[in-house]
Amino acid sequence: MSFRAKMEQVAKKKESNIVLALDFPFEKLENRESLFSKANHILGDVHPYICAVKFNHHLVLPLGAIDGVRKLVEKAHGMGLVTIMDCKVNDIGSTNQVIAEYYYAAGFDALIANPFIGWEEGLQPIFNIARRLQRGVILLVYMSHKGAREGYGQTIIDAETGDKTLQYITFARKALKYAADGAVVGATYPEKIKEVFGILGEKTPIYSPGIGAQGGEIKSALVAGARYLIVGRAITQAENSAEAAKEIRNLAQG
Repeated sequence: MSFRAKMEQVAKKKESNIVLALDFPFEKLENRESLFSKANHILGDVHPYICAVKFNHHLVLPLGAIDGVRKLVEKAHGMGLVTIMDCKVNDIGSTNQVIAEYYYAAGFDALIANPFIGWEEGLQPIFNIARRLQRGVILLVYMSHKGAREGYGQTIIDAETGDKTLQYITFARKALKYAADGAVVGATYPEKIKEVFGILGEKTPIYSPGIGAQGGEIKSALVAGARYLIVGRAITQAENSAEAAKEIRNLAQG
C-alpha cells in the first residue's frame, strides 16, 4: 500500500486528520530517559484523536534514530498510526540517499524533503528509495514562521519557463510534477494554502503546521484547502494532552 493510501485509510479509521508533532523543549542529556518517558506517555494518551505522528530533531538528536525514536515509531505503528520524519532533507543526492535509507530503516513511513535542492542528484534518489519501499516523500512548499517569505516567498525567474514567479509556486508545481505524497504549507498563511491548493487540487494533500502556538487557525486552514493539520505545542505542552488533542480533533471535524 502506498503512503498516501495508508494516510487516507488511517485518517478515515481514526476519524481524524490531526498529525501530532511530538516536539519538546531542550532537555539536558542526563534527562534523556525522562524525555523518552514523556514522549511515550503523551503518545499513549493522544493516539485515539490523531492519525499520524511527526518526529523532528527534538527527539532524534537526544534519543537517537535507532535506539530511542525507533521504539516510539514502533509504538505508534502498534496503535495504528502513521509516522513521518521531519528531517527536511536538503543535501546532495548521495547524502540524501543514505539519510532516507536510515530513516526508512528506522521504520518511518515518510520523510519531509526540501525542494530547494532540485531533482537531479538531489531529490531523485529519495523518491527512488521511497517508491521501492512504498514509503512517502512530502515536500516543503511554504513554512509556518514569519521569515519564510525571505526564502519560500521570494520572487524568482523559473529555471524551466523563464517566467518571473514566486518560489513556493514553483515548489507546488514540482510537488505535482514529482508525484510527491504531500506538500507542507503553514497554517499561518491560509492565502498560501489556497494558492497551492489551486495548483495541487486533490492530487497532492496539503499538510499544515503552525496550528495553535504559532497562531494558525483550524478552520481557515481547512477552508483554504489543507487536508492534514500538524499540531505540536498546543498538545504536547497542554496540561491535559489528551483533552487538548480531542478538542482540536473535534474542531477540525466540525
